[in-house]
Amino acid sequence: MALSIWTSWPLREALSRAGFSTTRLWIGRGIRVLVMGALLWSALANREFRGAGVVLGLATVALCGVALWGFFHTTLQHRLWPALGLLALLEIGALWFHLEGARVPAAVVWGATAVISMERLPLAAALPAMAVSLGAYTLRSPDDWLSTATTVIGLGLAGYVLRLDSEARGNAQRLLTQERAARKAEAETAALAERSRIAREIHDVLAHSLSAQLVHLEAARLLIQRSEDLEADRQQVLERVVAARGMAREGLDGTRQALSALRGEMAPVEDFLHHLTAAEGARLEVTGERRTLSPEAALALRRVAQEALTNVRKHAPGARVTVRLDYAESEVELEVRDSGARRKPRGGGPGALDDLGSSGSGYGLLGMRERAELLGGTLDSGPDEEGFVVRLRVPA
Repeated sequence: MALSIWTSWPLREALSRAGFSTTRLWIGRGIRVLVMGALLWSALANREFRGAGVVLGLATVALCGVALWGFFHTTLQHRLWPALGLLALLEIGALWFHLEGARVPAAVVWGATAVISMERLPLAAALPAMAVSLGAYTLRSPDDWLSTATTVIGLGLAGYVLRLDSEARGNAQRLLTQERAARKAEAETAALAERSRIAREIHDVLAHSLSAQLVHLEAARLLIQRSEDLEADRQQVLERVVAARGMAREGLDGTRQALSALRGEMAPVEDFLHHLTAAEGARLEVTGERRTLSPEAALALRRVAQEALTNVRKHAPGARVTVRLDYAESEVELEVRDSGARRKPRGGGPGALDDLGSSGSGYGLLGMRERAELLGGTLDSGPDEEGFVVRLRVPA
């Protein structure tokens, strides 16, 4: 761990300008322009530069600017040796300024080199580079020892503070990027879950409807194929076709209800149950404090009520049926209870196809049980003292 601290680079997010405000970006650009302007003015105003010396001084300033720009880009790419080479070039430029008598440009370049090396290099390289720059400045400074020491300490602290600031900004940017990626992944997961839910709803409705239509159409085909007197069996064939048409309509209505539920456009569950029980001749009881349910829970209650009443109609016709909807504190319970004896499915021939409850479509009570478990609820069904009961509990 200690070795990695010395050899690891600052984060790329810390070395880039990501996360900088517009104001901070313009301030940084302004400082760089002022520094370059001061260097150019010093080169032009220095008495030691005359004739060709002025041109050489301006070229050195330009070369230092290019080296500084290259240093920023090579450190952003974590390329150590090119970055150290550019730092050496800056050191040579500062030494040349000093030897030519241009002490201000030399001090500026040495100070800038010390600060940026501490800010942008691994500590194992930053500390020696900063020591070389500040050591050269100390040895060549004409000021007294107190001023020189103050300047050296200030530049060292400035470089370290900038390094800490860059690291903090880099960590913040990395966390922000990770949070955005997590949100994107969460949104994609939610979209996939929504697609799965839509697919499950449409599959349940269409599988039930199409399997029921297939039963009636197959029965009609067998009647037509085996009938010796088609005119005599015309009424039975017509009944099968009409039943298949009714199943198709129910499937279309069920698909529309599923889509409406997924959009959150369904009527309240109580209204649906009122219409359903009235059509089936059942009695409805609603207890507890009514509240808005999630689309998934509301759709599960509708489907279970439909399936339970369909099973009563098929297996215990004429039985008294009570539907009870209870709003408990943390869940909602639907109970469908009938008082009739269950009729066993008939076997053999087309008549056996009447038992749609065992069609395997995933729309029956087994499919409803799986739906309830996906919602964190339970579905129980079985014989009761008087008849048969189906009980659904889902969180709400």
